[in-house]
Amino acid sequence: MKRTDLPRAEALCAQYLNKAQRVLAAVSGGADSMCLLYFLREQGYDVSCAHFNHRLRGEEAVRDEEFVRAWCEEERIPFCSGSGDVRAHAHKTGKTVEEAARDLRYAFLRETAKKLNAQLTLAHHADDNAETVLLNLVRGTDLHGLCGMRPKQGDLVRPFLEQTRAELAAYAHSHNIPHVEDRTNADPNAAARNFLRLEILPRLQTLNPRAGEHIAATARSLVSLDDSIERQAEALLTAAEQNDGSIALPLASFRASGSAVQARVLLRMADALGIGRKDIGRDQLSTVLALAQKGGTAARQISLPRGATVRMADGFLTMHLSPAAPEKAALTEGVPLHWGNFELTLLRRADGEGISLRAPNAGESLFAAPCDLSARLTLEGANGARSVKRLCVDKKITPPERDALPAIYAGDRLAAVWRLGTDVSFLPQSEEDARFVRIVPL
Repeated sequence: MKRTDLPRAEALCAQYLNKAQRVLAAVSGGADSMCLLYFLREQGYDVSCAHFNHRLRGEEAVRDEEFVRAWCEEERIPFCSGSGDVRAHAHKTGKTVEEAARDLRYAFLRETAKKLNAQLTLAHHADDNAETVLLNLVRGTDLHGLCGMRPKQGDLVRPFLEQTRAELAAYAHSHNIPHVEDRTNADPNAAARNFLRLEILPRLQTLNPRAGEHIAATARSLVSLDDSIERQAEALLTAAEQNDGSIALPLASFRASGSAVQARVLLRMADALGIGRKDIGRDQLSTVLALAQKGGTAARQISLPRGATVRMADGFLTMHLSPAAPEKAALTEGVPLHWGNFELTLLRRADGEGISLRAPNAGESLFAAPCDLSARLTLEGANGARSVKRLCVDKKITPPERDALPAIYAGDRLAAVWRLGTDVSFLPQSEEDARFVRIVPL
């Protein structure tokens, strides 16, 4: 296979990368990122490699880092490594493990690129983009989400975005490019993206083998329209006033804009407050837009995920971020604990509403803490483990309600979540073995 077998990647490199400046490739050790590293070198770029260890997969993560390091040494490619405590960052910020991993990874990549004065490249391809579009569509999104990823997005360049996974696999095979496999990628229940890649896209491809390519191509065709909406939203936000924990916009100017621009403005306000867009879906946006169009002078308010609210009063639309969720706190038998909007008491017998679980093992303490949305529970009678986030969706628990739920940890292990249930490994086996966490809403 010749280099021209990835012509769209060559074209994107020519368009967005400067051969006179160093290029930094983000490399996990998987097939796609190893192809990127090899391809950039073959194209004549002065390429360096950056690998981030998320400390989530133990020995397998160490294996990945050593594999990439050894290959770079053999090929005489400069290698940069970094690592971070993703779970600690997730707990501190209230984000999912997936979001926390992305935060730390991209911070490392950008810092490394800045030190090297390098252009930063990622190995996302057309199938990744199709998955992103479908995931955004399922979760609820505006036009921006339907555009998926872009070849050039701020300081990020994605040379492979118009090449398919199959084309990269063929390229790797032709050039004998080695890689390592992340075992979690083969588990459809490990992440929503895995489920789409392993279960949904193959079914769509039975209707049309090029389904992924067509989804990605449609996303590209929407970019110019999305750019126009972004410019209008940016112009509207010039009138906004931002204070600590809130941002306000004249309600009249907000109402005068089209609904697509209004939705974009709300998402930009959320970004400005550090709330993030992931859990703000179409339903929440539609509710805010409907309330904004109502006449009268009465104050109106709606809750959003992450403790945020949108309030319309006194001629302004204000988005406000409430204080962070309570920190992890130890449960002491018989001593009430005020945690968030709840009072939790550890007891030896059931008394009222609460959570039943086994007694802690020797040296094991029980704690109340915010939910880790990506953590998994295996509930009694269920067919395997499910993430907290998916279980909340199944039980129709809204994002604001979900963010306030107390989770019970035994040491560092998730034992139970209020309104969801107790993991089967923490169910009591006898009355003597039982403990009960009484939960009283305040």
